[in-house]
Amino acid sequence: MSGQIDHNATTRQPGIENEMTPKPEYHPRYKGSDRLKGKVALITGGDSGIGRATAVLYAQEGAKIAIVYRDEDTDAEKTKDLIEAEGSEAILLRGDIGQKAFCKDAVQQTVDQFGTIDILVNNAGEQHAQEDPEDIDEDQIERTFRTNIFGTIFMTQLSLPHMKEGGRIICVTSVTAFKGQDLLIDYASTKGAILAFVRAMSSKLAPKGILVNGVAPGPIWTPLIPASFPPDKVESFGENTPLGRPGQPNEVAPALLFLACEDSSYMTGQVLHPNGGTLVGG
Repeated sequence: MSGQIDHNATTRQPGIENEMTPKPEYHPRYKGSDRLKGKVALITGGDSGIGRATAVLYAQEGAKIAIVYRDEDTDAEKTKDLIEAEGSEAILLRGDIGQKAFCKDAVQQTVDQFGTIDILVNNAGEQHAQEDPEDIDEDQIERTFRTNIFGTIFMTQLSLPHMKEGGRIICVTSVTAFKGQDLLIDYASTKGAILAFVRAMSSKLAPKGILVNGVAPGPIWTPLIPASFPPDKVESFGENTPLGRPGQPNEVAPALLFLACEDSSYMTGQVLHPNGGTLVGG
């Protein structure tokens, strides 16, 4: 990865986009066409990375946005400003999605502010690299599972009573769910769980007309990367893909827009793969 990276500033989880150099690319690549006009989207981890790029793209397409984030206030305020610059509205919801009580409050605040939830994007995640599987301690396992899969389940459970026919649930899994990652064993396990969750929930909700799909990014330049890996791994990040580089958040967000709008009306239980050309799934 070219450019200078302030590792000392970015080693906390899930990372701070404001302190990254080079900055991830989040601006939409084309003009909006009202594909989400009148919709309300709740996006976890929406303050930065893929979540920010998705939030700004959704706003450009006419959606009002609720941003859930842990404690990265500067990033969250920046994203809110970007949404408002698109002529839309946003609320910021600060807290830990690993705690069901917070998820309940976040959903209720979204409904109180905007009246409904049309699109739920389960994007928030964390990861902790470990060379030796024996060094993955119980606290790390619980923390990773609480954020990545507990939070996904909690937010889905609590949003469903407010979702109508035509609603969308989009879960961000990972290429690691398909091919593994030996430095991220607990993280890859949670992403595999999210994949199974998408498949199970899509079947359950199909009779209600609520579509459940996933996106499985490959190596994407987000705050999670310098927060997770040592400098040498960051510098070569993404170079092992067929395209030879990491992706940018605004190269993933269009996949989440497709799954949120009417273009994907005949898709459920499926996963899109913006991963730089890595072949998965046989």
